[in-house]
Amino acid sequence: MARPGLSMIRRRVGIGALLIGLAGSISAWAQAAAGQPPESPAFTLDRAMQYALDHYPTVRAALERVNASTAGVSVARAAYLPRLDSLWQSNRATANNIFGQILPQSVIPAMSGPVLTSTSTQSVWGSATGALFSWEPFDFGLRHAAVGQAEAAVAQARAGEALTRLDVQSAVGAAFLGVVAAQRAVAAAQADLDRRDILSRAVHTLVDNQLRPGAEASRADAERAAAQTRLIQAQQTLTLAQTTTARVLGLGTRQMAIDPSRLLEQLPAGDVTAAAPDGHPLAHVHQAAVDLVRAQQDVLARTDLPRVYVQSSVFGRGSGANANGQFDGGADGLGLDRANWAAGVQVVFPNVFDFTSLRARKAAAAASERVEAALYDEALLTIASQQQAAAVMVQTARAIAANTPVQLAAAQQSESQARARYQAGLTSIIEVADAQSLLAQAEVQDQLARVDVWRALLDEAAAQGNLTPFLALLRP
Repeated sequence: MARPGLSMIRRRVGIGALLIGLAGSISAWAQAAAGQPPESPAFTLDRAMQYALDHYPTVRAALERVNASTAGVSVARAAYLPRLDSLWQSNRATANNIFGQILPQSVIPAMSGPVLTSTSTQSVWGSATGALFSWEPFDFGLRHAAVGQAEAAVAQARAGEALTRLDVQSAVGAAFLGVVAAQRAVAAAQADLDRRDILSRAVHTLVDNQLRPGAEASRADAERAAAQTRLIQAQQTLTLAQTTTARVLGLGTRQMAIDPSRLLEQLPAGDVTAAAPDGHPLAHVHQAAVDLVRAQQDVLARTDLPRVYVQSSVFGRGSGANANGQFDGGADGLGLDRANWAAGVQVVFPNVFDFTSLRARKAAAAASERVEAALYDEALLTIASQQQAAAVMVQTARAIAANTPVQLAAAQQSESQARARYQAGLTSIIEVADAQSLLAQAEVQDQLARVDVWRALLDEAAAQGNLTPFLALLRP
C-alpha cells in the first residue's frame, strides 16, 4: 500500500508533466501557425480589377511612358533659356606661324601671332579662358512648335495609358468570370457524376438480383465513366482559368481565391450607359497620333527660318612667346596676358541646299497625317460595331438567363419521372440516361447563364470605353 505523501507527489508530477506536454503542444502549434503566411482575402471582381491596375507590369510601363514624355516637355521648354558656355585651356606648343589660307577643318589647331623670321623647335606655355553668353530672343515660333510636339507626345502617352488600363481591367474581368464559369461547370459535372453513381449502384443491385439484364449495368457504368471524364475536363478548364487569372493579376504562380457570391446572388437590373465612339480610349489614342503628326508638321514648317542670337563673350589669353621672337622660360604663359570682351547680334541662316530634303520630310509628314486620320476613322467604325454587337449580346444573355430556370425545372421533372418509371419496371436504362444527360446540360446552361450576363455587361462597358458603370453594378 502506497503512502499518502508519495501518492500526492506522483499525482503532482503527473499533472506537471501533462502541463509541460500541453504547453509544448501549444507552443509547437503557435510556431506552426506563425510560420504559415496569412491567407489573403478572396478576390471579388471589382477588387481583382483594381488590384490589376496597381500591380500588372503593363500598367506600370504605360505610366512610365507618361512620365518619360512629360520630361520631354521640360526638355523642350528648356530651349527658351540662354546658354552660358565657358572653358579653360593650357598648352605647350611651338610658335612657328605662317602666312596663308587653310580651309575649315577640325584636325589642325589654329594659331595666332606674327610670322617670325626663323623657325624653332623650342616650345612655350600658352593659356586661354573665356565665357560665351548666347540667347535667342525670338525664333519665329520654332521653340513653341517644339513644345507643342512634346505636349502632343504626352497626350498620346496618356491616351495609351488609359487604353492599357481599359484592356487590363477588361482582361482581368473576363478571366475572373472565366474562373466563375469553370467553377459552376465543375459543380454541375460533379452533381451529374453523383447521380450517375447512384444510378449505377442501383442498376447493379437489380442486375445482381436478376431483375434486370446485365446490359443495363454496362450502360450505367459507361454513363458514369463518361460523367467522370466530363468532370476531369471541367476541372482542367478550371485550373487553366485560374492560371490565366493569376497571370493577368500579376500574381505569377501564387495561389488565389475568388468570391463570386455577388455575381451569383442576382442579376443587375440596369445596363451600361451608352457613349459616343469618339469618347473611347482607342479613339483618343488615334486622335493623339493625328495631333502628334500635326505638331511635327508645325516644327518642320519653321525649320527653314533664320535663327537670331544675342551673344556676348569675355575671354583672355596668355603666351610665353613674344612678337620679337623671344621665348620666355619657366611658367610664363600659364597666366593671362590679355583680356577682351565682345557683344553683338548674330543671324544664322539655314542651309540653302536643304530645301529638297526638307520638302521631302514635309511630304512624308503630310502622308503620315493622312494615314493616322484614316486609322482614326477605322477605329471609330470598329468601336461603333463593337458597341452594337455588345448591346445585342446583353439582350441575348438576359433572355437566355430568363429561360434557363424553366429549362432546368422541366429537366429535373423529366429525370425524376424517368427514374420512377425505371424503378417501376416501365422503361429501360436508356430513358433514365437520356433524362440525366438532359438534366446535366440544363444545369450547366443555368449555371453559365448568369455568368454570361455579367460577361456581356463587361463587354458592353469595354465597348463604351468606360468600366465605371459596370463596377457600379457590382456594388450592392
